Amino acid sequence: MTDYTTIDFSPLVAASADEVVTHSLVSDVRLPSGRTIALITLHNGKDHTRPNTLGPATLSELGEKLDALKARAAAGEIDAVAVTGKPYIFAAGADLSGVGDLPSKDVARLIAQLGHHTLGKLSKLGVPSFSFVNGLALGGAVEIALNSTYRTVDSSAAAIALPEVFLGLVPGWGGVTLLPNLIGIENALEVIVSNPLKQNRTLKPQQAFDLGMFDAIFGPASYLEDSLRWADGVLAGTIKVERRNEPGRIERLTKWPIAIKVARNMLESRIGTVPRSPYLALDLMDKARNVDVGKSGSVEEGFAREDEALAELIAGDQFVASMYAFDLVQKRAKRPVGAPDKELAKKVTKVGVIGAGLMASQFALLFVRRLQVPVLITDIDQARVDKGLSYIRDEISALEAKGRIDGDEANRLRALVHGTVDKSEYADCDFVIEAVFEETGVKQQVFREIEQIIAPDAILATNTSSLSVEEIGSVLEHPERLVGFHFFNPVAVMPLIEIVRTPQSSDEALSTAFVVAKNLRKNAVLTADAPGFVVNRLLAKVMGEAARAVDEGTPLLTVEKAFAPLGLPMTPFQLIDLVGWKVAAHVQDTMVRHFPERFYASENLHRAAEVGDVVEKDKNGRVTGWTKQAQKAMTVGKSPATEDQILRLVEDGLASEIRLMLDEGVVPEVEDIDLCLILGAGWPFIDGGASPYLDRSGASERATGGTFHTPPLRGAAHR
Repeated sequence: MTDYTTIDFSPLVAASADEVVTHSLVSDVRLPSGRTIALITLHNGKDHTRPNTLGPATLSELGEKLDALKARAAAGEIDAVAVTGKPYIFAAGADLSGVGDLPSKDVARLIAQLGHHTLGKLSKLGVPSFSFVNGLALGGAVEIALNSTYRTVDSSAAAIALPEVFLGLVPGWGGVTLLPNLIGIENALEVIVSNPLKQNRTLKPQQAFDLGMFDAIFGPASYLEDSLRWADGVLAGTIKVERRNEPGRIERLTKWPIAIKVARNMLESRIGTVPRSPYLALDLMDKARNVDVGKSGSVEEGFAREDEALAELIAGDQFVASMYAFDLVQKRAKRPVGAPDKELAKKVTKVGVIGAGLMASQFALLFVRRLQVPVLITDIDQARVDKGLSYIRDEISALEAKGRIDGDEANRLRALVHGTVDKSEYADCDFVIEAVFEETGVKQQVFREIEQIIAPDAILATNTSSLSVEEIGSVLEHPERLVGFHFFNPVAVMPLIEIVRTPQSSDEALSTAFVVAKNLRKNAVLTADAPGFVVNRLLAKVMGEAARAVDEGTPLLTVEKAFAPLGLPMTPFQLIDLVGWKVAAHVQDTMVRHFPERFYASENLHRAAEVGDVVEKDKNGRVTGWTKQAQKAMTVGKSPATEDQILRLVEDGLASEIRLMLDEGVVPEVEDIDLCLILGAGWPFIDGGASPYLDRSGASERATGGTFHTPPLRGAAHR
């Protein structure tokens, strides 16, 4: 066990001189019974747009206030202590700004220890402690509640979550020790591991209450009054707190180890073994089954384990990379580099989608849901149009069935979508996007025809994934109205749109595209009109090297395993199978046509595209081998490569290509490439995108003679 009272926290406080302190404002509240509860209100002096955070100075002040309240409790002046937040905000978790710059693992450990030292006081006041979670509560804020004796939550709180694993950390202020012992191991695994790895999913207050994270839930109209009245009943013994999900002896002996094992196997199949934080969280939760919350020594042993785990992670490379990625997504993505003034954007009151296939129908559904304007789809015959309309209406019905929209909205959305073969109806569209076959001539033909119909100031957009937007627009009378507007599949889920600027593209067209992307709730990145733009150019490098290795005789599973250190959400042939073998072959051919000396096109991809099922998969979607039909169709050599050789080729190839893209001005800075890969290819946060990973692996130096970041983004343990 650790005696936190003997630790000198001054190095940590000194390293956080710029902290916006969340103060602990204490007031006494007389309860109806006559008892007195000391109410601590967390408030940083800002409004709800600047949430409370928990930095070293904040924790130190809270600790001092809790010490004073403990003395008052011993003197009989107060009967309980409660913690709540400013309006709409309990707290947004730990203040992580600057944490990645801490000088050593020992100083990193102080973050965990200070959290335990401070929040642990909530269980040692000599009187019961309450947390009244009145709004947003993330990370350390939830751990304030977990360290308290009792908890209530406002039913209108924006979100409840422990997102640490998403950022390469673990809930290290009591979360992984206390939560499983409060709500059971399976529920805790959902909150601590599963939700963060599902694009940082959060809980609604009712969900958190149903899981057992809170003892009571009240509406916002009189939340604080109701919580105080409830606390008075608990203190009086008239309200009995029952925790139905609290684990018993049988769960600890049988269900707990099984649940951990199942979770570990699931993680290995879905994310591989590269990420550290999920597995450390599992290890800590596994050991937490032996914690007896009624015995402080047992709990403190769990806290000591959390201290070491958090110190290791904070000082490691994955956390620093995660924070870099987090800043890209939270800041850079919100202010796209190179986007023209939004005041130049044309107001979009009607959208036209050329095509009615699956991709076009996904576009139409997204536009009508997000923009709430009329959307027109057309195709070469009515049967295709009807099929597209049927898909859109079925998807709207599915949203209604799931309760995500009500009946009135479902009817309104259906009424806004119209399909026809009469292209004259594009005349009053302000924004028209094509989703036709990926061939320059086909796209030129539809745009040449549509331009004669639409208004002179209407904006045209192409969803091409690799073709030249300038070449597509060369047949237009007004090519300045055309922009690239490249979605990623699945359209509803993937958050990135690459907006492509040609030498002719007007600022009005680009501004309109950026405003439309924002209204679609997508993140947009401006790119030059270069082959493959950003994401597909780099994925083509990855897929090309995978195909080359197979063609030369490397076993399929050796190739798949070679890419594991990259931590990508899919192996190369999983990805190829998802996008389609014909599409993958076309993309590779396109890249080779432009850069024959650097990209690889495989005849085997074309051969595979002609058979039915190409690869066999297990129940988790992992590729396990070729089908017999694919084996018969392919021709392979007899020069297999090792996993290390393949990985080195891929790493060096990516580093070289990224340097060339920067030199060519495809995007202004390497941060934009990393942002595109994170949002458009699912590149893991723990890598920070590609460039920090390539710096760490040595590929940047090998391939380009320097690193993309100076100094490279490394944790304190590796500097």
